[in-house]
Amino acid sequence: MKLQARLIALRKDRGLSQQAMADAIGIHVNSLKKYEAGQAQPSLDALRKIATTLHTSTDFLLFDEHERGPSDDLRLQFEAVSQFPEEERKIVKALLEGMIIKYQTKQLVGNLSS
Repeated sequence: MKLQARLIALRKDRGLSQQAMADAIGIHVNSLKKYEAGQAQPSLDALRKIATTLHTSTDFLLFDEHERGPSDDLRLQFEAVSQFPEEERKIVKALLEGMIIKYQTKQLVGNLSS
């Protein structure tokens, strides 16, 4: 589902007219109409206000259900790690952060030398 469809559905679920929604987020109603028609994209500030007004997250507005989360194999591993004692979870987190930094550094160096 796209942003405009989620926006319309959530606004209607909350019982808000387009005018009431626009007033709540501090934009002109025509801007909201364009967002809902897919003719314009909200700014980051407007998106934050939309999410707050609709009592949802920006992730829910922007991404499909499985678009942001880890792949299934990693999800299972993360679930297993979440059962570890706190000290061991900290170790796993530090290892992951180190690997991520290593990978990002390689990518950056590769891009700089290109």
